[in-house]
Amino acid sequence: MGQRVAIYCRVSTVDQSCDRQARDLRAFAKRGEVFKETGSGTKLDRTERMKIMALAQAREIDSVLVTELSRWGRSTIGLLSTLRELESWKVSVIAMSGMTFDLSTPHGRMMATFLSGIAEFERDLISEAVSKDNAQSQTGSHRK
Repeated sequence: MGQRVAIYCRVSTVDQSCDRQARDLRAFAKRGEVFKETGSGTKLDRTERMKIMALAQAREIDSVLVTELSRWGRSTIGLLSTLRELESWKVSVIAMSGMTFDLSTPHGRMMATFLSGIAEFERDLISEAVSKDNAQSQTGSHRK
């Protein structure tokens, strides 16, 4: 019997689309319900992610498939917390590259911590660049 998979797609803004992620993940998994969401990766109250967490807690899924770990979350603490919660229910998070985050092993915990730190760092860099762009636009010194 195959694994029961939830496919999670997330983009940060409404002008972006989950279509590419959903297409790539569908091709990778071949089956599984797709949960699409728009919102910041730092927010913990994302509706679709909460639905997946409820499915995991009820043991209705065995794994969550994402294109990359940063789609599941961008905050190191929040990401590690949800990964540990999923692990307690024996639900894996699998990145499309095939990387599985098994937090029951020292290697899995180290990789998840390392990669979640990178995801948070990327988010901070994007936020910093957007802030600088906005400040320049407001002062009129931004040139195209």
